[in-house]
Amino acid sequence: MEKKSLHVKTERLLIREAEEQDIETVIQLESHPENRDYLWIGTYEEHLAEISDPCHLLLMFEEKETGRIIGYALIRLDFKSDVFELRRIAISDKGRGFGKESMKALIAWAFEEIGTNRFWLDVYPDNLIGIRLYESLGMHRDGVLRQNYRAERGYLDQIIYSVLREEYFGRK
Repeated sequence: MEKKSLHVKTERLLIREAEEQDIETVIQLESHPENRDYLWIGTYEEHLAEISDPCHLLLMFEEKETGRIIGYALIRLDFKSDVFELRRIAISDKGRGFGKESMKALIAWAFEEIGTNRFWLDVYPDNLIGIRLYESLGMHRDGVLRQNYRAERGYLDQIIYSVLREEYFGRK
């Protein structure tokens, strides 16, 4: 797996790497009432470090028609083991299919462009919209990390979902 610059177009979106001027928008997306219980909220400095870190991709989802930012994702790349971890994803315009469109594009890019072996993410059990999305994409439920994360809401479980290269190409 090798890191390549990401610039992906879908039917309605342009997915591009974030720049420093995008950080405030990322923080707004993380802090939105419909997102904040399901995401870790980073600081300006942490997001700036992610932009410059070769093992991370901070991505912006831009609506092609309007140029409006409708979401973002944070990816961690493990080049030794060819693992693509979707650390965070947030969409501002809910119910319009942007999450599914973004996820399909990220999964395809991970396997087809950079040679990922395993694409994975974790999700809190009360994030029912996320769980439905990941399952609709055919992701495998690997298991639960019980009370793995301490948040303001208490100790939270994390459900692990993944797709392997052989599964992805077997379905294509």
